[in-house]
Amino acid sequence: MRHLNHGSFGAVPRCAQEEQNRLRQQMEASPVRWFPELPGRVAAARTAVAAFLRVPPGDLALVPNASGGASAAHLALPPRPGAEVLVTDHGYGAVTMGAARLARRWGGSLRTVHVPLDADADTAEEAVTAALGSSTGLLVIDHITSATARWLPVARIAAAARERGVPVLVDGAHVPGLAEEPLAGLDCDFWVGNLHKFGCAPRGTAALVARGPLREDLHPLIDSWGAPDPYPERFDTQGTVDATGPLAAPTALAFVEDTWGWSAARAYLSALADYAEDLIGAAFAELTGEDSRVDVGMPVGAMRLVRLPAPLGATRVEADALRDRVGRELGVAAAFTSFGGTGYFRLSTHVYNTPADYEHFAERCVPVLGEWARRAAGRGTRGTS
Repeated sequence: MRHLNHGSFGAVPRCAQEEQNRLRQQMEASPVRWFPELPGRVAAARTAVAAFLRVPPGDLALVPNASGGASAAHLALPPRPGAEVLVTDHGYGAVTMGAARLARRWGGSLRTVHVPLDADADTAEEAVTAALGSSTGLLVIDHITSATARWLPVARIAAAARERGVPVLVDGAHVPGLAEEPLAGLDCDFWVGNLHKFGCAPRGTAALVARGPLREDLHPLIDSWGAPDPYPERFDTQGTVDATGPLAAPTALAFVEDTWGWSAARAYLSALADYAEDLIGAAFAELTGEDSRVDVGMPVGAMRLVRLPAPLGATRVEADALRDRVGRELGVAAAFTSFGGTGYFRLSTHVYNTPADYEHFAERCVPVLGEWARRAAGRGTRGTS
């Protein structure tokens, strides 16, 4: 299967898989020795991850994924009865669901701000900051949006929230590996980012960065013997979890640096995404007679959107069904998303991808997707079957 969806699940280098397997063998050979030594191993791994993200090790904890880090942040906030949790309509579904649960726990409400898809930094900042008010108990804002593959000006938005005394949680799930120094100039209370996307780490590996007084109430979702320890050390001990993924993360990060260099990798990813966007956009345009290219205002180097022919992927459920069908019938792992009732192909690139991958998609997959769209339109449905 051709893997064109690194933005969801990154390909793990063989050396990192081998390191994880080696660690698992150690764990199974002597769990009584392994688990007492585990907090020290985790501390060493998070120190390496902190160096990669260019943050102090004392600010960073390892968590299973960005959603898990967001959940820990929600639990760390003091009660704000009746307060509002502010999100945008670009937010990742699972994180937004967690924000909604926090709002219910407070007896408050979830408020969703609309940010136009093509909004530049000024427009996006104005849309979000205008919604901040005295009742806002938390702002959840994406660093890179999942459904719409764009940056948001989080540093500027977080600064405005700080002036108003509003805590800020930044969802940077896609950022590690795509930004050289993700938190430079960013003053937020909590930031979460997945290492198992563009960082190429094994699944279940993410970072939670916390600064300021609120972090003193941050605790892992599993209470264990490290509970009395300060942040972030208390996150190093979480019972009998399999921590071999996070422990192997430094191997994956070092592999990319040693083989290509992260700066060179990012340049390659961006150039390849430019090529793929133009190629696939032109292929769809030839079928539909419409421009399929998408202005997302603040584009991401390794990620792009291409508009699908209607009515494909008009909802999240339909987009997910399209992803599954393309994988099953066309042998391509690809991401499809929905925003504002329109379906998109979200392409992403990494160092193992080549122009041939996207040429294959343009030549083989685009005509099939066009046929599926015509059939669906003829039936008056938005399905994918």
